[in-house]
Amino acid sequence: MTQNPFTAVFDAQRTAVEQSQNLTHDALEAQKTSISAVSDAVQTSGAMFESNAELTKGAIHAYFDAMEASLPEEAADFDEARELVDESFDAATEAQSQSLEAVLDAMEESEAAYDEFAGNYSEVVDSSFDAFLEAHEQVEQNVTAVAENVEDAAEEFDVSA
Repeated sequence: MTQNPFTAVFDAQRTAVEQSQNLTHDALEAQKTSISAVSDAVQTSGAMFESNAELTKGAIHAYFDAMEASLPEEAADFDEARELVDESFDAATEAQSQSLEAVLDAMEESEAAYDEFAGNYSEVVDSSFDAFLEAHEQVEQNVTAVAENVEDAAEEFDVSA
């Protein structure tokens, strides 16, 4: 009996389908990773905002200190200005923190929803690919059987001719 010429075709098709299934899973994982990375970036930006606010507030205080040092002792009092700067920066930092917290909460919910979607989608993908591969195997068996029958008939024809 000779090698079935369709075997290589079926093997190539099966390999392509299995690679598609793996790529689908890889794409789902990449999306999960990117959602997590965005969340990390938002958290980092919040920390950077707070550091920048502290640095800027410190620079303004240093400016006020320098101004006070260069003026006569009773010429100006920068305590109220310092308080205003502190209150303004504290309010801005608090507002920014609340906004970032709301964004992070929304992202966390989105991440959880995507995880659930990805899990369900992955199950559907796997069952679909499994069903396709089972059908593909059945077709391969049928084609192999037909090819063997044709080969047997050809051998009988050659023998009787």
